[in-house]
Amino acid sequence: MKRAVIVKAKRTPIGKVNGMLKDFEPFKLAAPLLNYLAEGLEEKIDDVILGNVVGPGGNVARLSALEAGLPLSVPGLTLDRQCSAGLEAIRLACYLIQGGAGICYIAGGTESASTSPFSKRARFSPDKIGDPDMGAGAENVAQKYSISRESQDAYAQLSYERSWKAFENGILADELIPFGNHSHDEEFFKKRKMDTLLKRAKPIFKKDGTVTAANSCGIHDGASAVLVMEEETAINYGYRPILRFADSEVSGVHPNYPGIAPVPAIQAILERNYLTIDDIDLFEINEAFASKITACTNELSIPYEKLNVNGGALTIGHPYGASGAVMATKLFYEVQRRRSCKYVLAAIGSGGGVGAAIMFEAF
Repeated sequence: MKRAVIVKAKRTPIGKVNGMLKDFEPFKLAAPLLNYLAEGLEEKIDDVILGNVVGPGGNVARLSALEAGLPLSVPGLTLDRQCSAGLEAIRLACYLIQGGAGICYIAGGTESASTSPFSKRARFSPDKIGDPDMGAGAENVAQKYSISRESQDAYAQLSYERSWKAFENGILADELIPFGNHSHDEEFFKKRKMDTLLKRAKPIFKKDGTVTAANSCGIHDGASAVLVMEEETAINYGYRPILRFADSEVSGVHPNYPGIAPVPAIQAILERNYLTIDDIDLFEINEAFASKITACTNELSIPYEKLNVNGGALTIGHPYGASGAVMATKLFYEVQRRRSCKYVLAAIGSGGGVGAAIMFEAF
């Protein structure tokens, strides 16, 4: 069986909804990434696979490829698995390579909440099952798994401190490709007194709840993608593989508890490969809500020392369809800094109760 490897990865700076990237549609955000990733391989790209969640609809991946000036022979595929879409795009590209369907794919996601034509979210689930907003689902998770406000706020504070440290130390710059005049995430324009904000924040989804604006992510714009190649081909072309696709899983849970969906996906990968949490050197789990992260880490016994080590969506933001690719990009650069990792894993939960996870082997 052929092996799929990631040899390049980048993301745009992430902007707040109606913020610094408000005028750029999803294909405009993705195009510079495609140019960077395809450089020197333009005629070898089999396809561009991009996740996109809030529109505008149509084949955003094809539009992005055309905007980037890639050969007309590159078709483009757009998929929507809600917040898991960017990770699913990478997962699909890896399996296509393993199956012999191609040797070179660009995969990731792009999202512009600012230019979305849809005023309301899509339905996640039938009413007879329950169709909560993601915030209400985060409250459900907190209640079911006994996640306190204090533990959520403590994690949000930790994530904020890690994000700012990574930014100030230049670590996040490795991940980024400048977009126009923007060279870093909008969140880093001004430092906030997060401890004060966490204390003052009121529950926003339930009167006596624990989920607040301060321990939840915001709404954002941005894009991220990776270059996935067949391993021998990559080496022959002079590329250095960084992450080798090892295994993946998609799981479903009750739509009322979407935040816990990464747990069965991660468990399935570990069991199938005869591994434990101790065998995974780094985890990236999307930080849509601190309640979700705390519940997942409690259920799986993941130490915070291995988790989202340079912060995550609670600080820099969550551009829905792109976030899975953002996590893969973070892992791509962090394993190069550490040089001692063997297995790393990215996972994300989505509206409707879907969890996706990919395990990579680091070179």
